[in-house]
Amino acid sequence: MAKLAEAPPSRFNFAQHLAERNTGRAGKIAYVDDSGSITYGELALKARQAASALAALGLRREERVFVCLLDTVDFPVLYLGALYAGVVPVCVNTLLTVDDYVYMLEHSRAQALVVSSALVPMLSQAMSRSSHEVKHVIVSGAGDVPAGALRFGDWIGQAAPATAPASTGPDSIAFWLYSSGSTGRPKGTVHSHGNLFWTAETYGTHVLGLRESDVVFSVPKLYFAYGFGNSLTFPLWAGATALLMAERPTPAAVFKRLVERKPTVFFGVPTLYAAMLAAPDLPARGDVALRLCVSAGEPLPKDIGDRFTARFGCEILDGIGSTELLHIFLSNRPGDVRYGTTGKPVEGYDIELRGDDGRPVGDGEIGDLYIRGPSAALMYWENSNKSRATFQGEWTKSGDKYVRGADGYYTYSGRSDDMLRVSGQYVSPFEVEAALMRHDAVLEAAVVGRMEGGLTRTLAYVVLKSGHAESGELAEALKAFVKDQLAPHKYPREIRFLAELPKTSTGKIQRFKLREAAAR
Repeated sequence: MAKLAEAPPSRFNFAQHLAERNTGRAGKIAYVDDSGSITYGELALKARQAASALAALGLRREERVFVCLLDTVDFPVLYLGALYAGVVPVCVNTLLTVDDYVYMLEHSRAQALVVSSALVPMLSQAMSRSSHEVKHVIVSGAGDVPAGALRFGDWIGQAAPATAPASTGPDSIAFWLYSSGSTGRPKGTVHSHGNLFWTAETYGTHVLGLRESDVVFSVPKLYFAYGFGNSLTFPLWAGATALLMAERPTPAAVFKRLVERKPTVFFGVPTLYAAMLAAPDLPARGDVALRLCVSAGEPLPKDIGDRFTARFGCEILDGIGSTELLHIFLSNRPGDVRYGTTGKPVEGYDIELRGDDGRPVGDGEIGDLYIRGPSAALMYWENSNKSRATFQGEWTKSGDKYVRGADGYYTYSGRSDDMLRVSGQYVSPFEVEAALMRHDAVLEAAVVGRMEGGLTRTLAYVVLKSGHAESGELAEALKAFVKDQLAPHKYPREIRFLAELPKTSTGKIQRFKLREAAAR
C-alpha cells in the first residue's frame, strides 16, 4: 500500500499550492468549456486578478462571496481567486428555487454575488426578497448586466494580480457547500484548505491515479461535492485537462463530448449510466477514448456496471462520498472492481459499522456507517445540533447503512431513514431495486414502504425500457423475478409503473416524494 503524503505545513493556501504544482505547465490547457479554453498560466494569472478584484470590492478575510455559476472557466478562476485572497466562496446549486436562494443569502450573509447571466432573473428575485443586502453583483457570461452590476471579464481584467496569498493554514476556512435539504433546510457545510489537500492526496492520487496526459469530464457539476473534486481538485492536482459543460447532461450532450473531445476519465451517476446504455445513439467502443470511469451519488447496480464494461472495455469505479467528507471515502479500485459493492475504504479513512446500540456489528450484519478521515468538514454553519449529531469526535456519521462481507468489501443497504421493517426483519430498498433492475424490461426502480393496516408493505416504482409496456402480467412477473433472487419477505408486494423517477439535480432519486405518493 502506497504511503500518504505528509500533512500540509502550518501556513498553507490551497490555491497557491496548486499554482506552485503547475508552474512548469504554463502553456498546457487546464480547462475547455463551451466557449473556449484556458491554460494553466492564464488560470493562475486570472485567479490572482480575481483575488485583487475581490479585495478592491472591500471583501475581507473570511467574508463570503456567493457563487452561483454554471460550469464554465469563470468558476475555477473565481474560486481559486477567492481562496488566494482568503475570501470564502459559498458554492450553490444552480437549479434551486427563489426561496432556497433567499434562505442561503440570508444564512451566509455573503457580501458579493457572482452569478451566470442566465441565472440573474432568479437571483434578482431572491435579493429583492432577502432581508440581507448583497453589496456587489458580478455577472458572468454574455447576457445583459443589471444596473449597478459588474461584468465578470471586465471586473477581472482591470485588476492587477495579487502578489501574495492570504496567510491561511490547513484549518482555515476555505469554502462552503450546501448539503441536501431533503430533511429540512440545506446545511452550510464548512470546509478547510487542508480538506482540499487530503481529498486530492487520498482519492485523487491513491484511487484515481490521474495523469498529466488525462482529459477528464465530469457530468456532476462543480457546485456538487462530487463534481467539484472531479473537475477542479483532482485534475489541477495532477496537471490534467478538464472539460466543462454548462448545459443539461442529456445522453446526447454527453455522447457529443465523449466522441469529439475524447476524455480519458469520465465521472457520472448511476441514472446517467443507465440512460446512456438505453440510448439508441450510444457510441461504439472505438469512438471514445475512455480508460477509467467513476460513479457516485447513489450505488451503481451490478447489471449497469457489467453492461458498460462489456460495451466500452472500461471499468466504472463505484464509490460513496458525502458533502461532509468532501469526496469519496469508500471505493472500488482500478483492477479490483466488484460490481454490486462499494469496494473498500480509501487510504487514509477508517470505516465502522455500528448497530442501534452504538457498538460495531460483525461481518454480514447491517450497520450505520461511520467514517474517520482527514477531510471531514469543520461544522455546519450556525447549526450546532446537527453538527454534534453528525461530527462525533473523530468520527462522522453518514446516515447510510452498509454490510461488510468477510472479504472486506462493503455493500450498500440504503439510507438509515429508508430502511424498511417487513415481517419483523430489515429490508434494504437498494437490494430489492438491484434485483428488479436485473430484469430485461426494467430501466430504473425505486422501492419504498407503504403502511397498510398498521404493517409495512414494500412498494416498487418501476421505469420500463423502451419497447416494453406496463401490464398486470408484467408486474406479477417482476414480483416472481425478485422472489427467485431474494428471501421471500423481501419481494415487493405492489408495483407501480412510472414514466420517470423524481430526481434531484445531481441525479439522486427523491424517495421522499415516492413515499408521499405511496401514502396517498
